[in-house]
Amino acid sequence: MTPFPMFGRRRRRGMGMYGGGGGCLSIFVVIALVFIILMVMSIAAPQTPGGGQVTRSTVTREPLPSGSVNETGYYTDELGWIGNRTALTAGMRSFYQRTGVQPHLYIAGSIYGLTNPTDDDAERFADEKYEALFSDEAHLLVIFFEPEPDRYQTWYRGGRQAKSVLDDEAMDILLDYIDLYYYAQDMTDEQFFSKAFDDASKRIMEVTTSPWIPVLMIGGVIILALMLFNWWNKAKAQKNLEAEQTREILNTPLEKFGGDGTDDLAKKYEN
Repeated sequence: MTPFPMFGRRRRRGMGMYGGGGGCLSIFVVIALVFIILMVMSIAAPQTPGGGQVTRSTVTREPLPSGSVNETGYYTDELGWIGNRTALTAGMRSFYQRTGVQPHLYIAGSIYGLTNPTDDDAERFADEKYEALFSDEAHLLVIFFEPEPDRYQTWYRGGRQAKSVLDDEAMDILLDYIDLYYYAQDMTDEQFFSKAFDDASKRIMEVTTSPWIPVLMIGGVIILALMLFNWWNKAKAQKNLEAEQTREILNTPLEKFGGDGTDDLAKKYEN
């Protein structure tokens, strides 16, 4: 069996750095829209610690048909990281169910005994491991290589059938999520890998919706609501003004409306 030439890598060295009425209405609209845009974009495009975004899924993908995989184990752990097998494989099984491709995570601290292997070394290592571990073309082998803390690299090798689902964009999504959760302080090693595979499979198998659609919809509703409120506020103010003017007229003494002519008429009737 010769795997399809699907090979890739991702390098990471060191920790990332995280581092008037009408006038008032316009201001409120701008503030609301800016807030919504920032909120929706932050949700739609998760940020990696290095400042990049998780790759968007732009194509529709179909999972491999049932029976494509001769199911095997889900991981090889040369470093003794994995203590909770169930926690790790939960997300990896979800990846398998959604894509039809079974992933296998290979955690290593050296490649052929080397802590600084070349890409050629890693590619040959991945080929050999794929041949040894799997008997089909529907697996994905992900090699996570960490020779020392906070310095790691990832390589992957997929079979011919796996390539039909996991194209370059799909693999960028998976590696982006691995980068994203690698720095999470509130996850165990098992949870970090599990969540990366789980979230990646969701994104891979659905076209990422543009964040501008909900922004425009919500923004339109807010603008309409603010316009209606502004109209109601002005109508209420006008009504109150008219009521005040009417009240002033009713409370004004008649003498103020008559002047000297009123006095002459009063004297006439007295005579």
